[in-house]
Amino acid sequence: MKTLRFAFVTAVLFALLFFFFAAALWGQTARWPEEKANAWYAQQPWLVGSNYVPKSAINQLEMWQEATFDPVEIDTEFTWAEAMGMNTMRVFLHDLLWQQDSAGFQKRINQFLTIASRHHIRPILVLFDSCWDPLPHLGPQHPPVPGVHNSGWVQSPGAVALSDPAQYPRLKAYVNGIVGTFAKDDRILAWDVWNEPGADNLGSYSREELKDKSARVAALLPQVFEWARAMNPSQPVTGGVWGADMPLDQTNLDELQQIQLRESDIITFHNYSWPEYFQQEIHWLQKYNRPVLCTEYMARSVGSTFDTILPIAKQEHVGAINWGFVAGKTQTYLPWESWDHPYIVDEPPVWFHEVLHPDGTPYRDAEVNLIRQLTGKR
Repeated sequence: MKTLRFAFVTAVLFALLFFFFAAALWGQTARWPEEKANAWYAQQPWLVGSNYVPKSAINQLEMWQEATFDPVEIDTEFTWAEAMGMNTMRVFLHDLLWQQDSAGFQKRINQFLTIASRHHIRPILVLFDSCWDPLPHLGPQHPPVPGVHNSGWVQSPGAVALSDPAQYPRLKAYVNGIVGTFAKDDRILAWDVWNEPGADNLGSYSREELKDKSARVAALLPQVFEWARAMNPSQPVTGGVWGADMPLDQTNLDELQQIQLRESDIITFHNYSWPEYFQQEIHWLQKYNRPVLCTEYMARSVGSTFDTILPIAKQEHVGAINWGFVAGKTQTYLPWESWDHPYIVDEPPVWFHEVLHPDGTPYRDAEVNLIRQLTGKR
């Protein structure tokens, strides 16, 4: 009888231990509860910054590869950002950089974070990206195509990796490696798992794009959230909703948008439209009872400007990260339509993106003064 009782008690203890272990594991990898997300946001200042790549880099690879990584230039440009009150930057990584030299890549990220921290800037790091060239390659990158917006930006993963499930373990190792290394690093604000996952790039790379790209990304995206969360990061994990039609409701969200809203700890979104639509989207997203950050906005010639958008963002306590900081090799001060009509002889009458000229002087003094005013720098 004692033997049976001992066996029963032992079995119960093992069952309880298994339950608590499973519960702890689930707790580490589950989406943040609303309360935790909102408590995290309450500790943050009003978040203002830019999507950042140094003026000398045409894309993520040129920014981070050892031969072209330029900490001096980054330090100079972050000095300008700090002076106008910016406290965050959204920065893109790339899976091929991990494959090329994981130790060196980690070292350069750490160096970048040290520079950013010195200027009181906490970046959002982006792991994957579906925009522009689907055929990325390591090594020297081609020079900018004259007169064309973002002529050298590359996707991660590229079409070859995305179409080959045998490469998914490599992508998982990249996510686990990067997030795992910096999972408790307070210098990082958040992880953005995949930029604009549904982008088809039909106006730029239609011949090179996978025909079933959206379906492949929809199958992989939930796994990427899971891979990132498996590292139990102290920072929130998110994916920015983009391309949503107005008015917003559950019936007109596609599969990728539903995944992003279902999986994100904090809600992030992109909006390059008129201010009334910007505010409307904020109000709709606030129904999810989570912090809301806009991680892309500001395209002057299509109605999204600092003058109209930034005051709304502050009023709504929504973080605001515009596209482009210093005009450089990305040439994103040129409009999207430059792919059809390159600005080879003259510049467009109005810059599309970017805040500063290459020497650090403002494109418009009034814009920089507004950013300083709203962030309390003056």
